Amino acid sequence: MDSQNKDKTRRNFIKTSTVAAAATTAFPRNAKGFQGGSEEIKVGLVGCGGKGTSDVRQVLGVGDKIKLWAMGDALDRNAEGKYKALSNAGGTKEKVDCKDRVFSGVDAYQKVIDSGVDIVFLVTSPGFRPVHFDYAVEQGKHVFMQKPCSVDGRGSRMLLESNKKAKAKGLKVGVGFQRRHDARYIETIKRIQDGAIGDVVSLRCYWDGRTPWVRPRREGQSEMEYQIQNWYYFNWLCGDHIVEQHIHNLDVCNWLMGDYPQIAQGKGGCEVRNGPDTGETFDHHQVEYVYGSKWDGPSVRMHSSCRHIPGVFNSVSEHAHGSKGYAIINGGRLYDNDGKEIFRAQGGGSSEMTHKKAFIDAIRNDKEFNECDNGALSSMTAVFGRMATYSGQLLKIDDCLNTKVDVFPYDEELGWDSNPPVLPDKDGNYQRPVPGKTKVI
Repeated sequence: MDSQNKDKTRRNFIKTSTVAAAATTAFPRNAKGFQGGSEEIKVGLVGCGGKGTSDVRQVLGVGDKIKLWAMGDALDRNAEGKYKALSNAGGTKEKVDCKDRVFSGVDAYQKVIDSGVDIVFLVTSPGFRPVHFDYAVEQGKHVFMQKPCSVDGRGSRMLLESNKKAKAKGLKVGVGFQRRHDARYIETIKRIQDGAIGDVVSLRCYWDGRTPWVRPRREGQSEMEYQIQNWYYFNWLCGDHIVEQHIHNLDVCNWLMGDYPQIAQGKGGCEVRNGPDTGETFDHHQVEYVYGSKWDGPSVRMHSSCRHIPGVFNSVSEHAHGSKGYAIINGGRLYDNDGKEIFRAQGGGSSEMTHKKAFIDAIRNDKEFNECDNGALSSMTAVFGRMATYSGQLLKIDDCLNTKVDVFPYDEELGWDSNPPVLPDKDGNYQRPVPGKTKVI
């Protein structure tokens, strides 16, 4: 990529509204067909972080007739660095064919999607996902997007609307909930749904673990570039860790229930994580979700916990309690009420690789494969919980899904020199939400 184009990209702005792809709608493009594996599939990667490159390595390993055709990232060092890594690594270098199609800047996603790819992997920070997905659908591309799929109610609504077009075009859409493709989870959840522990009466799920990376500000960075680099700690980009990380456990509970919570209340805050580089997010959330329309009614409740605090008890797990027993879902074990083990699931390979194989098989053989609606609604389950902890209020899902309070700046122009939605105070610190005061609806 020449330096002139890099500089031009840095100066350009792009409007991230729901009409970002309006110019293309007059010429709708449908899915390209593949004949039983006889044609080569060209893959595009949008978001060149660790997860994006991991996804690409996996999909390139599915079969011989798959190549990486284009890649892009908002940050130039990510795009160029990961291109060099993939093009020199054993197992991928023979399948990397994007030397002249490595893009950077806030409009890199458009350049990747417009480069002639058949599939696009959307693996940027999550706030951008609804806009990127809509553009990919307009261009008739199959999509595999990582979770979470949105960071607010408007983003979830956008995904559901865009997916109507994806279905009409016959596009295949994968979402990175790999547990849904894990043999142990599949068998365990089926047995619970078939009544192995009786009627499910309550659920518990946890992502209590270590604090992830922190990326300090670099000298000379604009505020926008700094926040995109350190995206995990800004809600408009990440959604907080209840959305970005704990969503996996919440989705497992939704899967088991075959439903989504209707009511939530919770508490949260930031006890130990502080300083300018930890942004505006909480370090712990506790949420009580209700699978039913009445707070005080006879409904199944899910008790959710996620925490990033060192030196404390940790667990990444899901549990179901039934009238006849209980389940450690992540461990694939079922017990009766006397504590006797009545089932233990057997392991079976990489669920992420299984997921990619199913996605490619659906594209090659035109099988039904669309995970977007669930991706949008499980993302909204996590957003729902965050809205409850930030506000401290008892909330209903319909009010939260249809909120007018946007977290991501869908109608603003974004560029390296523009202001992000949140700015630091004179000491470099960011205002965190205050339960009882923060408005979410």
